[in-house]
Amino acid sequence: MEKTIYDFVGIGIGPFNLSLAALADKQDKIDGVFFDQTSKMQWHPGMLIQGTDLQVPFMADLVTFADPTSPYTFLNYLHKNNRIYPFFYFQKLEVPRPEYNDYLKWVADQLPSLFFGQKVIDVKEIDLNDEEKGYVLDVQDQETGDIKQYRSRHIVIGTGSKPSVIPGAEELPKEDIVHTSRYLYEKESILRSNHVTVIGSGQSAAEIVDDLLSEQDDHHYKISWFTRSAGIFQLDTAKLPQELFSPEYVDYFNSLTYEQRMNTLPKLDKLQNGVDPSTLSDIYDWLYHKSVAGKQLDVTIQPLTELTDIKPLEKTYMLELHQWQEDETIHFETDKLILATGYKPNIPTWLKERFGSEIVWEGNEHYKLTRDCEIVFHDGRQHMIFATTDIEHSHATGDNNLGLAVDRNMRMINTMAGETVYPQSNSTIFQQFTMKRD
Repeated sequence: MEKTIYDFVGIGIGPFNLSLAALADKQDKIDGVFFDQTSKMQWHPGMLIQGTDLQVPFMADLVTFADPTSPYTFLNYLHKNNRIYPFFYFQKLEVPRPEYNDYLKWVADQLPSLFFGQKVIDVKEIDLNDEEKGYVLDVQDQETGDIKQYRSRHIVIGTGSKPSVIPGAEELPKEDIVHTSRYLYEKESILRSNHVTVIGSGQSAAEIVDDLLSEQDDHHYKISWFTRSAGIFQLDTAKLPQELFSPEYVDYFNSLTYEQRMNTLPKLDKLQNGVDPSTLSDIYDWLYHKSVAGKQLDVTIQPLTELTDIKPLEKTYMLELHQWQEDETIHFETDKLILATGYKPNIPTWLKERFGSEIVWEGNEHYKLTRDCEIVFHDGRQHMIFATTDIEHSHATGDNNLGLAVDRNMRMINTMAGETVYPQSNSTIFQQFTMKRD
């Protein structure tokens, strides 16, 4: 067992915990280490399509909202890599996705607190000393299989999400039934097929359809795009609605009852799950140009239609599709199926197995969280477990927004340190959400 008792251990190293590591770096008030089972820093490598950008401005990097003078800002990354002038001439606020991934790697390479290829396989509550409780973590080296133990006062769960697919799809060949997370890995095979079908209507689905349209004339495949949504709608990017991605709105949302929060979430859908207007514009432009002079399009786009079953044939797949408004079902043959069906929370099994009976649950499926993302325990413990995974029910727009992750990490650092390491910004928006006044 390691002799050091860390203030906290971060489990998982995605953008959220990487931000926490960057903000905690060189802070004498708090020290922590981070473990991730993957071999290196990587962010959605299967969807780093050339020409795609983040949907938030570059200021929503790992640290700027907490400390614009940090060496880990995106602007400093550009400066150190001799790209600040090209980015200035680029004249866009949004960062290309491949460049954002490179920025994350650049930051990760500078932080000594990160350990890749290390999987946390168990966590147990222990007495750190006569007066203080904490945790011991079993961490397994993914190459050697060796297990080491680490002690910590607090834990931050940042294990992210995993692909969500319809029942039965996981048993089918991954090179044919492709979740968006693997798109680039399978793209070469997809381009050689005769018929590609995309399921879903979010940003990832639209980016893949856009990419397939750009390659269609060279490879001559048919494209079909189905979604159970009532339409393919654009993301609401107007300025006032963007204020719902603010600490003030998360304050308000978190103060509501569980029932009120769950009833509110569907009303925020256009803010979070629509398609960027520029992507929809690009798709329409492709369709228009391809249809000039009455040319027949090898493209089908149909909303209101849900994929209900997949049956493998000798070399292709038979899809069962249900148009739910007309209550009509059709069967449809395709070579490749791309599932833009989103993700589901990746919660460590030890959390419920070890602590399930001690956690306060909301609605029998969600752990209760404080505003600072601390999981609430019945015993009101001082040795805290924080979660940045599966928090939409408690933090709404703050669940997966990159900018709000920085605010969340500032709060966690302040809570664990027991003092204000990073001051919080106040009165950052023009709206108000509550009738209550201080």
